[in-house]
Amino acid sequence: MHQAFVASASLKPMARQLLQDRTPAAYAGVQSYAVRHAREDAGALAWLATGYARVLDRDYAKAIDPLNRAKPQAGDIGDYVVYYLGLSYFQSGRTAEALATLSGFERQYPESLLIRDAHVLWANALLTENRGQEVVPILEHEREPQRADLELALGRAYELAGQEAKAAAIFRNLYLTMPLSGEANQSEVELNRIAATMALPALDFEQRKLRADLLFRGKRYEDAAGEYRALVGEASASERAEVELAMAASLRHSGQNKEAKKILDSISNVTPQQNAERLFNLAEISRAADDDDSFLNYLSQIRAQDPTSPDLEQALLSAGNIYLLRRDYDHAIDCYRELQQRFPNAARASYAHWKTAWLSLRQGRTAEAKQGFENQIALYPNSAEAPAALYWRGRLAEEDGDLAMARAFYEKISERYRNYYYGALARDRVSKLKDDGARVHYALLDHVPPIQGDVSAEADDVPTDNLRVQKAHLLENGGLLDFAARELRGAAEEDKGNWLAPEIARMYEDAGRYDLAIEALKKAAPNYFAIDLPRLPRSYWEALFPKAYWNDLKRFATSNSLDPYLVASLIRQESEFNPAAVSHKDALGLMQLLPKVGKNVAKEEKLRHFSATQLLTPSVNLQLGTKYFRSMVDKFGSFEYALAAYNAGSDRVQDWLGAGKYRDPQEFVESIPFTETREYVEAILRNANVYRQLYGTP
Repeated sequence: MHQAFVASASLKPMARQLLQDRTPAAYAGVQSYAVRHAREDAGALAWLATGYARVLDRDYAKAIDPLNRAKPQAGDIGDYVVYYLGLSYFQSGRTAEALATLSGFERQYPESLLIRDAHVLWANALLTENRGQEVVPILEHEREPQRADLELALGRAYELAGQEAKAAAIFRNLYLTMPLSGEANQSEVELNRIAATMALPALDFEQRKLRADLLFRGKRYEDAAGEYRALVGEASASERAEVELAMAASLRHSGQNKEAKKILDSISNVTPQQNAERLFNLAEISRAADDDDSFLNYLSQIRAQDPTSPDLEQALLSAGNIYLLRRDYDHAIDCYRELQQRFPNAARASYAHWKTAWLSLRQGRTAEAKQGFENQIALYPNSAEAPAALYWRGRLAEEDGDLAMARAFYEKISERYRNYYYGALARDRVSKLKDDGARVHYALLDHVPPIQGDVSAEADDVPTDNLRVQKAHLLENGGLLDFAARELRGAAEEDKGNWLAPEIARMYEDAGRYDLAIEALKKAAPNYFAIDLPRLPRSYWEALFPKAYWNDLKRFATSNSLDPYLVASLIRQESEFNPAAVSHKDALGLMQLLPKVGKNVAKEEKLRHFSATQLLTPSVNLQLGTKYFRSMVDKFGSFEYALAAYNAGSDRVQDWLGAGKYRDPQEFVESIPFTETREYVEAILRNANVYRQLYGTP
């Protein structure tokens, strides 16, 4: 395998291009390589990449030839060649050849990670030839952990074998407990077919409601609404209101507010808790229609109906946010405070407490704010708002001339929240304080807990003598990154140690998939922002904060008088350096530009024949994105304001700036009423600080 890895190194860029674009030219390039290396393992790898690309295109008939060409020299990647050849035969209707190809897969490749997949595929091929009796023993031993495609095949096998009762039990379980799978709909068809020939026990109310509830939790709201609607007529008097409420909530979540309101208005015979839920849904419908007054009226009714209801908690949060956007800060404080006092241990209690304290400061009630910040630290020391509470209590102490207290609070932030947004701000503040050497201990700061879990890591050497690792590296040369990652995870089960995440990140980074590398290491080191750089290997940091597309990024950032690290941080937040990223709002590319914005900036830049697809080209996206961001900086004069405008729009930022005076841009940032935008700005400024620490002068 090592020899094959070395020999196939030159294939890597061509194979990656093929699997990314799958253009005629890319196919031709890899096929030409495969022909030139026909007698070598490298040629087999090239044919596998070609065949797999055809599979991705669902052109199974064209996948057969290259996969057959790969077989003679496939060697240690033979399991992938055989599996996808069998799949291609099966999907092309050549069942006999699929069965012949997959026969004996487990004996031929006893260590393959594809054995279970091959068994399911082989079973489905047998089923097309009505050989269900042969399928049952194959799949019965593969049922754990449960997977929908296997269960569907096993049910069909039992049905063909004449064991309809067993088949029906499997189909029923699949239909009820895995409703989010595509196989669940097919199992319903199978159940109906069996029911036409034999009597089956009817699904009871609780079973059907379980399915509806699972659909709702899976955010399949329209499907859930249909299931609940079918249950209404069968519900008992005590169950009817619960089902109607669930149906109305499903309709509301799917955007059918008019129908949802009609149902909610008609519901009767409810408990106080159910009525609170009914009123909450009506309130949310009003809020969606921008009818804030009706929303607040419903809130009053919920409070009177069931003051301990979780729906009241949610309604109070929404009410606080409504008043916040109206700039009616005193009423916002009342709602947030009520939420925190009624539900002190609820999920949003910490946030509500913080908003109460922060808005008190914005209203000029400094003493209340001080107490609120201190209570935040004492009551919710693990909360996301704790760093802000520490920082702003330190700021108020500094304004009072209590420099010892200010220093203590700033140093606590720097120690515990090293690379958070407020960590960098705190270090900047403390560096400007006169140091007389005296230190004061504040018991309040003892509430702040240390970082949970292991936050340091030594990167172990990759076990290159492990055959799965060698196989992964070979597959990587063929551009087959998903296969390679699977093999690396299999190797990690055999060779324990702290090497898997950085190795997967290296592979993705080498392939230009910086986004996947970042995500891999975020999972491996979730507390990385809280710690100093030396506590993690440099390879972690460089993968988490890559200098991707650096030449163009630096050139366009510099030409627009922007800090390249700030631009890199913006890109990291927007797309994680995925040049093909497309948002749900159709923003495109590295800097996530809307086509309309790109077109306007392209005119300014005299970029001829511009089209939106050019925003997926990194250099074009960087040229236009940096120019657009520069216009935001020129308009607002502060990076904090410009970043907020980049995320939420210029008009909103102008509106927020008109909401009152701010000590500095940092107070503006904390006052941004949109949580998404506030966290966006903080994250980019935080990231830029890490880039500077990591790489020095750009």
